[in-house]
Amino acid sequence: MADVTSISTSAQRFITLLPKRTQLFYVPFFMQPVTMRRGKLGGQYLSDLLATKPIDQLLAESRDESESGLRRVLGPVNLVTLGIGAIIGAGIFVLTGTVAATFTGPAIVISFILAATGCIFAGLCYAEFASLIPIAGSAYTYGYATLGEIFAWIIGWDLIIEYAFGAASVAVGWSGNLVALFQSFGIQIPPQMTAPPGTLLVLYNGQWLRLATIGPTLASAGIDSAKLPSAHGVLDLPAYLVIAAMTAILVIGVRESANFNSLIVFIKVGTVLTFIGIVGAYLLRHPDIAARNWHPFIPPNEGSFGAFGWSGIARGAGVIFFAYIGFDAVSTAAQEARNPQRDMPIGILGSLAICTVLYVSLGATLTGIVNYKLLNTAAPVALGIQATGVRWGSIVVMLGTFAGLTTTMLVMLLGQPRIFYSMSRDGLLPSVFATVHPRFRTDGLLPEWAGRVHPRFRTPWISSIVVGFFVAIIAGLLPINVLSQLTSIGTLLAFVIVSAGVWALRVKRPDLPRPFKAPLIWKSLPLTPLLGMGISLGLMASLPWSTWLRLIAWLIVGMLIYFGYGRSHSKLRTLTPK
Repeated sequence: MADVTSISTSAQRFITLLPKRTQLFYVPFFMQPVTMRRGKLGGQYLSDLLATKPIDQLLAESRDESESGLRRVLGPVNLVTLGIGAIIGAGIFVLTGTVAATFTGPAIVISFILAATGCIFAGLCYAEFASLIPIAGSAYTYGYATLGEIFAWIIGWDLIIEYAFGAASVAVGWSGNLVALFQSFGIQIPPQMTAPPGTLLVLYNGQWLRLATIGPTLASAGIDSAKLPSAHGVLDLPAYLVIAAMTAILVIGVRESANFNSLIVFIKVGTVLTFIGIVGAYLLRHPDIAARNWHPFIPPNEGSFGAFGWSGIARGAGVIFFAYIGFDAVSTAAQEARNPQRDMPIGILGSLAICTVLYVSLGATLTGIVNYKLLNTAAPVALGIQATGVRWGSIVVMLGTFAGLTTTMLVMLLGQPRIFYSMSRDGLLPSVFATVHPRFRTDGLLPEWAGRVHPRFRTPWISSIVVGFFVAIIAGLLPINVLSQLTSIGTLLAFVIVSAGVWALRVKRPDLPRPFKAPLIWKSLPLTPLLGMGISLGLMASLPWSTWLRLIAWLIVGMLIYFGYGRSHSKLRTLTPK
């Protein structure tokens, strides 16, 4: 064991107890499986794990306009609307009510500001990376270029949570709004087909409602929920079907999808402004309503972490954070931008700034018009506009809500296959994920007939179908609180790694030309990356322990796949001299 000086003494003793045929074991933390042969254990393997993809190679890939590359069709307006399409969705139309009712009360405004502060610093880091390395893959690509292959795999696997579970969260909110719309017209969907397995629903005032939502209202009215007709959910069928529809749209092609997204984004921004204008005018005429509903602005803590008070504000920011995924989704489309050095910072920071103003304004008006205790519903914005008595406004807001949730699903489902595309191109996933559709094009390694391309369209079609199927299943089976919290912690982890990557690349390659440079980064004090990492880690710490356990379990599964397939098939390793 003389050659294993890089391993601790206790680990060496453990190795000597293993059978001779046992060649592999996992070194604690994130060292790879290592082979027990003289001269092969130690720094070389750790060096392989931390091998980075050459920046020059990434820049060459970003300039690839050949038949095998993704087509550059997106301009700055497309990118800004792409970001708004992701940001204005479940966070503002669904989770605003849930977070206010369960964590923050009217102080959700502070949660929005806290989350936005973290987004600003992470967004600046994303903008620098996206202008420097304008290639599909987002945080995965950035991590590969700066921190090493093992970090790239971790973040790529984590991004599945960020995009796939995020899309599923939005689909569940979309389903809740659809059910509410149908019930307002007297149309009843079988309750078993509107909720995940085990969810208890009760029939109240002619409508099937989830007990978790209607419970406080029943209690205040002195109604025993056990005496009402009830049913248990089996599958959220509308959520399943809407994901299937969005997947079909994405297989058609990114240009068509982006144009479709841009149209609906303009509609839903107008919807949000309509809500703010109508409710704001109503509150100005009835200031006593706002004064009553905003008191207390920060409800006192109920005795546990996250149950209102300042800890509730922190947890609320952690939960609502996933709605800011928009600028991250913009960076996944970098290789499809016409002028990425100029357009990517515009798309990222522009969408973030616009949506932050809208979030804070809507949060304030919503909690002013309706008491926060009544907002734990799938359609809190519709509930708020109904309180004003403006009927046409209710119709506009309902239609805008569907538009907002639809585009959010579209953008999230757009981002995930492009992560798979990048990972497959690097050899970490099977080449099928970079396959060319015979008509709707992308890079691929299947037989020639499968790789034949259409002169107009390129999309990673197999990745889109695989992701869509997986997202549809989890959307139909899991509740929105589990999905949204997993999405939040995945998003925050991505922000931590990207912020660290900017810092690392400034140290390792200060010579690189950076069309956009994040401010407040000095050699002795990289303030922007430190604040991006610190705020994100703080918000992660505010989330429930059960969410951490799910994240850890997910990452363990990912590491098994990496060591079982990705590491041995890595193209970077095959090109690196031993």
